Amino acid sequence: MNKLFYGDNLDVLRKYVKDESVDLCYIDPPFNSKRNYNQIYNNIGDEDRAQAQAFVDTWAWNDRAIDGLSELLENPHGRFPAQTVDLIKGLHSVLGKGSLLAYLISMTLRLAELHRALKPTGTLFLHCDPVACHYLKLVLDSVFCSRGGHFLNEIIWFYGAGGRGKKWFGRKHDNIFFYSKGKNYTFNGNAVRVEMKAGKSSFGGRLRTDEDGRTYREVWGTGRKKLYKYYLDEGKIPEDVWEIPSIQSQDRERLGYPTQKPEDLLERIIRVGSNECDVVLDAYCGCGTTIAMAQRLGRQWIGIDITYQSISLMLWRLENEAGKDHWGTIERGITLHGIPKDIQSAKALATKKDDRVRKEFEKWAVLTYTNNRAIVNEKKGADGGIDGTVYFLTGPDTNSKMVLQAKSGGVDRGDIAKFRGDMEREEAALATFITLDEPSPQMISEAKCAGHYYHGIMGRYYDKIRIVTVQEMLDGQRMDLPLSRDVVPEAAPVGKLDMAGGLKELSIPGIDPAPHPKRSRRRRV
Repeated sequence: MNKLFYGDNLDVLRKYVKDESVDLCYIDPPFNSKRNYNQIYNNIGDEDRAQAQAFVDTWAWNDRAIDGLSELLENPHGRFPAQTVDLIKGLHSVLGKGSLLAYLISMTLRLAELHRALKPTGTLFLHCDPVACHYLKLVLDSVFCSRGGHFLNEIIWFYGAGGRGKKWFGRKHDNIFFYSKGKNYTFNGNAVRVEMKAGKSSFGGRLRTDEDGRTYREVWGTGRKKLYKYYLDEGKIPEDVWEIPSIQSQDRERLGYPTQKPEDLLERIIRVGSNECDVVLDAYCGCGTTIAMAQRLGRQWIGIDITYQSISLMLWRLENEAGKDHWGTIERGITLHGIPKDIQSAKALATKKDDRVRKEFEKWAVLTYTNNRAIVNEKKGADGGIDGTVYFLTGPDTNSKMVLQAKSGGVDRGDIAKFRGDMEREEAALATFITLDEPSPQMISEAKCAGHYYHGIMGRYYDKIRIVTVQEMLDGQRMDLPLSRDVVPEAAPVGKLDMAGGLKELSIPGIDPAPHPKRSRRRRV
């Protein structure tokens, strides 16, 4: 059974992922690589900390970092190798208490759990960038090599796209560290062979042709004891520099997620490090490229992410991958953990004090009610009373807007009156107010005063402002308007589609709004 966890990956790993149960782990942890090395080293860079709302304070020196440092130094139950404890002590002395040490403490705690979860034949691929990769390799060496593991490769992912530096060489690569837990590990090199081109750049030296007309090159082994033949048509196992294009704006697989990695990159990693039915784990799922590729390649998978927006996007992506006939049913084949299923867990999400998950209740409510179709408002500070927006069809090539707001308590008639003004300001045709509390009669009356909206396709009237309780949503109530996704054919690509019925647009949850007739289309993350 595939598993998708919503929550802090450290808690999830410790509570739900068993010892030696994972065959391959790939992680691409969040880190704001826009800051330069000196800024990170000196714990500067507040002006560029907003990579995403959920990670605004992830690397600040705060109670989480202090507790993590204490756990590493005290080392309860011998969870960490002595080398890891000594390394953190040394880094504490060198770096001081700041954002970089907080980042390394967070990574150390999680890498120790990933090592525990890997099978003896398991491998780990850690994706990072040159800004702090040297520190991460020290941590990996202390966690893996001190317990019989091996550093196998530093893979350079060269992507080449983007601008060019004027005062330094162009920064066009990421680093991927490849480690095994033990001496014997899964490495399916033949499953990822690439073309071997004629010429010195790939093949080297003079080419020969055998009696069957096949082109090859002869190479002496170590000590010139054996002569090997390398045939051009057999391809080759890639070296440690992978030239795979990054995702561009016109690419079919693009979702608009800021750190999305190309499917070709994850396909190579999953093919080489696992077999069919093996378990692949991604503890920082993001937009779900790892689990989408694992599913496509016949692997089992475990995904973890701390933001509901990512969980929603992953569910949407898996549905889109499965095809039209499976929309709305994909969750049946997935074990979901951490997503509110009753009013108590919804209240717990609404009252969480974790500064990394501010607005998570609002995101969950908005995306759940709209079946993962809404665009979540990610603006810092005042949101203008709008937590999300969704576009619905009004004709073969027209649509209109619904705005949504979610409240976790303390609501009254004034909230509805203000929301009505926000709706009019946004020129929305409809609005939905989601509340954890039961609405008062005065709230219901104020909502009714907004009047009705007639939807021609559905042939019915809707309240312009609808009040929905969280309990009603938990009982199954959802948005019941036609969305563009409901009419997209199974094989349609993500993005705009020219169809007989007119222009349609896939509604990607929290990412990419359908075009509004009175509004220019812009990407929101």
